[in-house]
Amino acid sequence: MNAKPAATPMPRPFRRLGLLAAGPILLAGQNAQAASQDDWDTASDVAVGGLLLWSVGVPAAKGDTQGALKAGGSAVAAFGAAQALKQVFPEQRPDGSGNDSFPSGHTATAFAAATSILERRGPEEGIPALALASFVGLARVEADKHYWYDAVAGAALGAGAGLLITRPKPDKNGRIAVIVPWGDTHSIGLHVAARF
Repeated sequence: MNAKPAATPMPRPFRRLGLLAAGPILLAGQNAQAASQDDWDTASDVAVGGLLLWSVGVPAAKGDTQGALKAGGSAVAAFGAAQALKQVFPEQRPDGSGNDSFPSGHTATAFAAATSILERRGPEEGIPALALASFVGLARVEADKHYWYDAVAGAALGAGAGLLITRPKPDKNGRIAVIVPWGDTHSIGLHVAARF
């Protein structure tokens, strides 16, 4: 009797990546006519919400208050900067629904959250998070809410906020810069402080 060799289990990071990527892959693989713009729009909302919960909720649940605050600050800064740029560079959305296409706020927020995950918890969680953030950018374009360059600009904005706020690193001279978002009912902004 010939026994089959035991299957080698898939490494844990790849199992997580597979689970996270399953939904977007299934949606992307659908017939173009079957996946409506509303489906893509909803998928981008769900993915951004999931990334925010992942980036802020997991550290909070583990008692990492500093990590949760930095992840939340990154997302707020990226979203706030995107909203400010929309006012400075008004652009008609591809579907004609508004004059606030550039840059993509969803994509900026998603990449800020994903970059925070990468910075705080490493590539095992960061790479799947960045893949999900990339899906958000794709979904915003497929939903006809943004042009491709809106999503790219949002991704750069979000990744920058995540890198700057999540884990600032002092250089060899001990210099460090900190960016803190702020806002009230009438305005938003960023406070920048640096130590030299």
